[in-house]
Order: sequence, then structure tokens, then C-alpha cells
Amino acid sequence: MKLRDRNLRDIYVDLLLDYAEKNPQMVIVEADLMTALSTTRFHKKYPERTINVGVAEANMIGVAAGLANMGKLPFTHTFTPFATRRVFDQVTLSIAYSKLNVKMVGSDPGIMAQLNGGTHMSLEDVGIMRNIPTMMIVEPVDGVQLAQLFPQIAAHNGPVYIRLLRKEFDPIFADDQTFELGKATTINEGSDVSIFATGIMVKEALDAEKILADEGISVSVVNMHTLKPIDQKAICKEAKRTGAVVTAENHNIINGLGSAVAEVLSENCPTPLRRVGTKDHFGEVGKKDFLMEKFGLKAKNIVEAVKDVLTQK
Repeated sequence: MKLRDRNLRDIYVDLLLDYAEKNPQMVIVEADLMTALSTTRFHKKYPERTINVGVAEANMIGVAAGLANMGKLPFTHTFTPFATRRVFDQVTLSIAYSKLNVKMVGSDPGIMAQLNGGTHMSLEDVGIMRNIPTMMIVEPVDGVQLAQLFPQIAAHNGPVYIRLLRKEFDPIFADDQTFELGKATTINEGSDVSIFATGIMVKEALDAEKILADEGISVSVVNMHTLKPIDQKAICKEAKRTGAVVTAENHNIINGLGSAVAEVLSENCPTPLRRVGTKDHFGEVGKKDFLMEKFGLKAKNIVEAVKDVLTQK
């Protein structure tokens, strides 16, 4: 079965199992959500390398820090709000400040919490983790990208936060596509405006590109799978080439991808910019399509942003 035909969580757990077979130091630490991410499969094969602390996320981070301090390679798992805002102090002090090698997975990023509603809908998790020194932030867009980036994430010496979809994803890349942590991936090269997108917004950006192409507007679409450290070179190269930039993210526009790109542009290559994302708003209960419409995350919103920013060139 091709990667594009599988759930992302199944691909992820297969990667965990494959890497665990090669690295006996790898362990997982859970917060009572093993069924949600299918890590029960890992527990079945490696019960002695699986620790479930229950609904106690701060303790999960503390346990992971202790394991890393003893030479283990822990991966922690819970929903995004509990992987970030609930454990901010523990991640900051026990992991990052202590320079420990822990990989933290936050599942169902942004509106993808859907029917779990506002309490489980973290639209600020990237902003929280961006503030922590040494933290790397990665958001794979599909199964191909996850499979390619996982070995690099595991090999990276330092804390990594992974925004991970659990189930459906939009297939974007061919099976033989390669990626590098920290390096943006250009999907389409245009001449009028550059769209930097991440996560579920990559498909929306590509849909917007097609709409705009029919209107004679040439658009670059660049996938920013690594949100920190941001690829400054790619951002400036695109900005200088097209002279206009739009960002698209499944996150608050405050302190997410849009802010990161704005920082690079303002300090290195000033360029007109428009940001597409949620506008300083809490999440709510709803299905994906309803929430994308409500929060302005559709291709049509990207089209509007492109047309607006082009007036500033």
C-alpha cells in the first residue's frame, strides 16, 4: 500500500517500530492517548519500552527528561494543547534548558481537533514552542514527507516538537521526493508572488495557485515543513525574485509561520506581506470544512491575500 493511501498515524507508528528495532535506546512516553495515535502497536511489541503516565502531561515531560538524561531517546505523545501550553514550564526547564534530546509529538494541530472543540484546539502551539531556545519545530504535510523527515528528526541532537495529523491528509508529494530538515521545499515556481505554506494549508495554497494561474497571476508555492529554524535563505530568495509574499498556516497569525516570515523579511529583505491564518481567536467545535471556512483558511482566502499584496508591489 502506498504512503498516500494510509492514515498518517499508521505511517508514524511504523516508523517508530522500524527505528526502535535499530536503536534499543528508543522509548515512548504516553499520556493516556495511546489508542488515539495507535501507539498501542508499539506497546504490544515493546512493552518494556513504553511508559504510560496517565493524564499527567507535565509528569510525562519530566519522565521523558529523566530518560533522556540516562541516554534514552524518548518520544512523547499527546494532543497539541497538552503537548505545549499545559507543559510549557516543564519543556522549557526540564528539556530545553537542560539540553536534553526529547522528541515531542502534538497531534491534531490547529482546527484538526475538529469535534473535540476549543479546549483541544491549539492555535498557538507553534508560538509557544518558537519561544523556547534550541527547540526545532516540524510539521510534515503528508506521509511521504513524514517518512523522509522522521530519520532526520530521530538523529537530530536536541528537542524537537512535531505537529502531526492523525488520520486523513492531502497527498502532496511523489514517493521519491526528498526533504531536508530546516530547508524549505519549492513545489511550484512562479514570478509574481510567493506563498509560504505549512501543514494542511499547502493544499489550499496549491489550489489558490491554480485559480490565480487562470487569471494570469504566476505564483510560487513553498512548503515550510520546518517552522524553526526557519529557512531564511529560501524566504529572501523568493521575496527578492517575486517582490510579494503571502503566508498560509493552520495556526494563529500571531507568532506562527506568518510572524516568522515577517521577522525575516523586515530584517533582511523588506517585502510586502499578507498573512492567512486564524485571527487571534479561540477554536470551537466543528468539522474541518466548516472550521476552515469560518476561520478564513480556504484557497479563496489565499487568493484574496495574493491580490491584496500585489497592490503593494
